[in-house]
Amino acid sequence: MAVRVLLVSTYELGHQPLHVASPAGALLRAGHEVRCTDMAIDPLDADDVDWAEVVACSVPMHTAMRMAHSVCAGIRVRRPDVALCVYGLYAFLEGARGVGGAADVAIAGEYEPELLRWIAAGAPRSLCGPAGASDPEPSDPQPIEYRPVSVGLGRSSFALPARRLLPPLDRYARLVIAGEERLVGYVEASHGCAHRCRHCPVPVVYDGRTRVVREDALVADVAQLVDAGAQHVSFGDPDFLNGPHHARRAIAAVRGDFPHLTFDVTVKVEHVLAHRHLWPSLARAGVLFVVSAFESASDDILVRLDKGHTVADELEAVSILRHAGIEPRPSLLPFTPWSSTDDVLDLIDLIARGDLTGNVDAVQYSIRLLVPPGSLLLSSGDLDGCLADYDAEHLGWSWRARDARLDILHGRLSDLASTAGAERWSAEATYAAVRDSALAVLDPDGLRPRRAPDPLPALRSHLDPDDRPRLTESWFCCAEPTRQQLAASLVTVPTRNTECRTS
Repeated sequence: MAVRVLLVSTYELGHQPLHVASPAGALLRAGHEVRCTDMAIDPLDADDVDWAEVVACSVPMHTAMRMAHSVCAGIRVRRPDVALCVYGLYAFLEGARGVGGAADVAIAGEYEPELLRWIAAGAPRSLCGPAGASDPEPSDPQPIEYRPVSVGLGRSSFALPARRLLPPLDRYARLVIAGEERLVGYVEASHGCAHRCRHCPVPVVYDGRTRVVREDALVADVAQLVDAGAQHVSFGDPDFLNGPHHARRAIAAVRGDFPHLTFDVTVKVEHVLAHRHLWPSLARAGVLFVVSAFESASDDILVRLDKGHTVADELEAVSILRHAGIEPRPSLLPFTPWSSTDDVLDLIDLIARGDLTGNVDAVQYSIRLLVPPGSLLLSSGDLDGCLADYDAEHLGWSWRARDARLDILHGRLSDLASTAGAERWSAEATYAAVRDSALAVLDPDGLRPRRAPDPLPALRSHLDPDDRPRLTESWFCCAEPTRQQLAASLVTVPTRNTECRTS
């Protein structure tokens, strides 16, 4: 029996939300009626909420999960009877630590098969079927046991996302390179990660496993994006080189059909080093920049996080990529329970030494360690004595810095990041403001040089800081939502008259 399903995205890093388009395609193929809303673009429509028999909210990251709680609460007020689901990487947090659940059920991991099974079973207020089972027939719910949260990992196929149900690409983040803007599409060539970095939510769900998207399925989705105007594609895999052979085939397949496209990928520092021979060919294939989790300028903290690299490796990764003609874009974790004032200032210096002031978004300087339920850090012993109470609003355990000045600086840099993004500060202006704020709070006596260190000659980029490739959306998956984002998630469901957006 066809079910009316409303899929909602609260936030997906400024991209057209793949994690709404993909289940929308699966639900349409199963014979259901589907509408989609991306609340990062448009407010939730009361007509859509009233129309739906099932509302499912995508939560692929921390920011989205925080916002989803408010969204689901607003939907529940208007429609007490509607079946509510959250799905995606962060769905494992639903109801954690006794927090009142935002939704009836939650599906983490490879959510699509179980989402279809749940809807086919009549969307009961708990889930049915064995977690991790292979792709089911939607007409065969196979009720075995019921539970509020499920983690599915048995998915083996990926079909065409229904991107036609989403806003056009020109309403999303763009690539900026040397003053030119290009429309961007977002895909994933694999899910999960082979590594177990202790602060990352991916191993909590995937436990070192990965799922690859076949090249033909990937090319078919990219074809949709190209038809919609995409000139650049972001590969959003947690680590694009988890499977280097698959990664090369994926890029080659897409580039073969669309030779004008450029790309960005996300790769661990240790994989940048281990696969250094690949980068010249990836540059020729159109890879413009690589997002890589540097995190810290402290080897001790990198060990605690089980990152698999050192500070020296970070600078070597910069050298490898730049020699291939690719720009690195580091992600950072300046604030942890173990961070000292020197650690934070050393990280800011490291950015200058690596000639990376034009490569780091303002929000990166404000990232603070999240400790959600299930975090591998909780069993590592490194947080013993560091944690305070569980914070239901922020979905994790709270902690204070060992030097109170770091908590003050974190607050200032968080405000700075929001302002710099909203006002589109230049890369150099942002770095200068971050450095001045950090020195004012952490080194008021002027013991450290006020002037940033010169870049190491071997690491210099041939591009000016503001000409380096980047996306116009500068926020980050594990950043706290801004005040504006949280305000947008307070659902008032205004009514607007539109045509029915179904298949």
